Amino acid sequence: MIASLPMYDRPETAAANDRLWRGIRSALGDGPVALTRAADPWEVWQHPDLLVSQTCGYPYRARLHGKVALVGAPVLDLPGCPAGHYYSVLVARADDPRADPADFAAAGLAYNEALSQSGWAAPQNMARAHGYAFTPGPCTGSHRASAQAVAEGGADIAALDALSWRLMRRHDAFAAALRVVAHTPPTPALPYIAGPAQDPAVILAALDRAVTALPAEDRDTLGLRGVMPLPATRYTAIPNPPPP
Repeated sequence: MIASLPMYDRPETAAANDRLWRGIRSALGDGPVALTRAADPWEVWQHPDLLVSQTCGYPYRARLHGKVALVGAPVLDLPGCPAGHYYSVLVARADDPRADPADFAAAGLAYNEALSQSGWAAPQNMARAHGYAFTPGPCTGSHRASAQAVAEGGADIAALDALSWRLMRRHDAFAAALRVVAHTPPTPALPYIAGPAQDPAVILAALDRAVTALPAEDRDTLGLRGVMPLPATRYTAIPNPPPP
């Protein structure tokens, strides 16, 4: 069996993620000793021996739906956001005078990857609702790299997962050079998934028990308040924008 918690894993959160995993493993009474970190996420998500992982809503609805078991959604520490949901922040350099996201439509949106809900789909769906579209900018490979590209002048705007942005503001000096231009409407948060042979209710109960047992400091580090079930239709109902 393999397990991973890749979506908000960075050096400053790794120890808390490890403690979360030990709590999940204890609640399940089974599982690998350590999280898988070095493998390609797509290989992990589709691995026949997957026990539990976390993916993004866009990969789930586009390629994983029907092939994995949907476990549930995290309840993130994002004030004003509905439980089980999150949003993107659109960031620009602090000295950029443009105030409306539409003013950046032709500037080139830095995005982490084409199948990212927060980095590509959410901002494009928001723009479409207001009658415009963002021009694709550099594909950076991560939210952190997208934000850094804007801070360093390699792009003018980027869309970032709101929890990733919170972590950047805590740990990355370049975040001080950025400001939030807008928030996208909330969408279901990054889903926990399991292999098709697993019982999602059992995995969700183990996750809930592990999160509840975490020290408050770890929950704050991870921005994690709890977990909750969400039906697959909440994810699959979100439109897929044209690819970059």
